[in-house]
Amino acid sequence: MNCLLAQQPFSWEQVRDKFKQTNPTLLSDQVNIDESRAGEITAFLRPNPDLSFGLDQFTVFRTPNTPYRPLAGVDESGTISYLYERQHKRDLRLESAQKATKIAISTHADLERNLLFTLRNAFVQALQAKAFFEIAKQNLDYWNKEIGINTDRFKAGDLAKVDLSRIVLQRAQYQSDYVNSQVNLRTAKIALLMLLNDRTPVEKFDVAGRYDFQEKLAALEDFRQMAMDARPDLKAAVEAVDKAKTDNKLAIANGTSDPTWGFDIGRDPPLPSFIGFSVSFPLRIFDKNQGEKLRTKLDIDRADKSRLAAEAQVLSDVDTAHATVASTIELLRPYKEEYIPQAAEVREIVTFAYQRGGASLIDFLDAQKEYRDIQLNYVNLIGSYLAAASQLNLAVGREVIQ
Repeated sequence: MNCLLAQQPFSWEQVRDKFKQTNPTLLSDQVNIDESRAGEITAFLRPNPDLSFGLDQFTVFRTPNTPYRPLAGVDESGTISYLYERQHKRDLRLESAQKATKIAISTHADLERNLLFTLRNAFVQALQAKAFFEIAKQNLDYWNKEIGINTDRFKAGDLAKVDLSRIVLQRAQYQSDYVNSQVNLRTAKIALLMLLNDRTPVEKFDVAGRYDFQEKLAALEDFRQMAMDARPDLKAAVEAVDKAKTDNKLAIANGTSDPTWGFDIGRDPPLPSFIGFSVSFPLRIFDKNQGEKLRTKLDIDRADKSRLAAEAQVLSDVDTAHATVASTIELLRPYKEEYIPQAAEVREIVTFAYQRGGASLIDFLDAQKEYRDIQLNYVNLIGSYLAAASQLNLAVGREVIQ
């Protein structure tokens, strides 16, 4: 089975764009924004006028010797009335709804930020599994060649059978690495396909990207400032404070009395038709919306404290992620500059010496093991670096390290 049987490997940018178009969790949350925009329409609606008709002065009793006509003296009237909202209540309702939409947009962006972090981790795990697979394949091919060389030595009488057997047995480790790396690569691809909501067969799906680290890291203060400008959860917290202030203004406005204007027209037989005007005010003696005024005032203070907590969390996230990335880079530098080249050089020298009788079998096997361990440690550290870089991107709120 070849786990790398894929036609067009996806880059990180392609995976990210496809994720935004297909992930059901992200798409379903987008509906919240559309619903909030629909709420803006409702908030800006005007009150409906009231229309009523009336019949009055029915004749119940008739006088003696006269015919009974109950509708003869009925008054006919029609009234239309309209509630006039004062203190810009309608405008404040719209403003509050628009700010709720801004919060919904920021909340959606924060969900996207967290989901992209999960996606990035899955992408890194696929790259890491792919790197392990390549190393395992190279090590297995290399060891097969060594077995072939030492088999020829054994046939020529230059190597003891027990030494050849120990070399052949060592192949089990490389074979195990190869098989496990195949399974891990397949599992990583399945996890990535699940996030993409993609039904592509695993064998036809592959990813490609730079599996390395950047030695230079920007200053902590730069990342802090970028996070304060970009973090959508912090934006949502700031917008919540602004909306709370608007809601308090609306609560104060709702505590005022709104007049209801009326116009009526009618007919009072045998008199001609008449018209009239009216206006009524509710007497806000007991209910002046005191509870909502106090609640919205307290909500401003609560939202402001939540904003301060969000700012502290942002700075803490950035500081922690930056320290992790910086420490991982410090660990990776000697591997790239010293350990990897030295391990390769030692392996070649010991192998050359062993094949000519200048080194023992133990030295030969130890050199191979050290080279394998250094390789695996380096790949693991690169994976740790990329995971820490993803954590820093999450903390800042946008991609600052590719």
